[in-house]
Amino acid sequence: MEPARIIIPIPTYGFDPTEAAIPWKILSVKGHDVLFATPRGTPGAADSIMLTGKGLGVWKGVLAARSDAVAAYRELERDVAFQKPLSYSELRVEDFDGIFLPGGHDKGVREYLESEALQSLVADFITAGKAVGAVCHGVLLAARSTGQARGRSALAGATVTSLLRSQELLAWRLTRLWLGDYYLTYPGRTVEDEVRSALTAAGRFVRGPLPLLRDDLRHPNRGFSVRHGNLVTARWPGDAHNLSLAFDALFHEVG
Repeated sequence: MEPARIIIPIPTYGFDPTEAAIPWKILSVKGHDVLFATPRGTPGAADSIMLTGKGLGVWKGVLAARSDAVAAYRELERDVAFQKPLSYSELRVEDFDGIFLPGGHDKGVREYLESEALQSLVADFITAGKAVGAVCHGVLLAARSTGQARGRSALAGATVTSLLRSQELLAWRLTRLWLGDYYLTYPGRTVEDEVRSALTAAGRFVRGPLPLLRDDLRHPNRGFSVRHGNLVTARWPGDAHNLSLAFDALFHEVG
């Protein structure tokens, strides 16, 4: 198998460090060429609260990025492709073999989730049968992708998962006294709610097992992902290793 050329679009600020750095590291070790893109082609930065745990109080050990993910992110910061990203407007589906969509809940991710350029691009990848991986809010971006089928999501008939309503609301309830709506990217509307609304009768939302433990390379089955054709989706940073390995497997089958 020839190494794949993979694009990971991210916002200027606020993406989840685990959901970008762990896939980057695993896919790079597998020999793939992983590039990045931001709205204006300037280097992006991960959500600092997730990196440091500052402000999470007693929930830091549960909600913040794990030490291995932080180490992977610090390594990613030194990567030339990360330091010199492409801009969203430069991206063309024919230039890549796959696209990976990380998540993040800081309000900064809205420019990523609401980018019409990215929404069109993701729809093109799905339509072309190329590899698409998405986790957490990244699945929301895919759900908003309509491409040529205006008004109909590219995920309409797919079987998918995403950040669960229960996960999103629990994190908000645990921290709202001092962080307000930090954990609610769109107050009043959860990721699961919007992803479900994008699915037609032919589509299906899968919650998966209770998300208690985070996975790692020795225990990828602690994580969870859902495969549907050329699309693989997952729920949260705890699924990052499982998802990355499942996404890599697509390149043995998807051209």
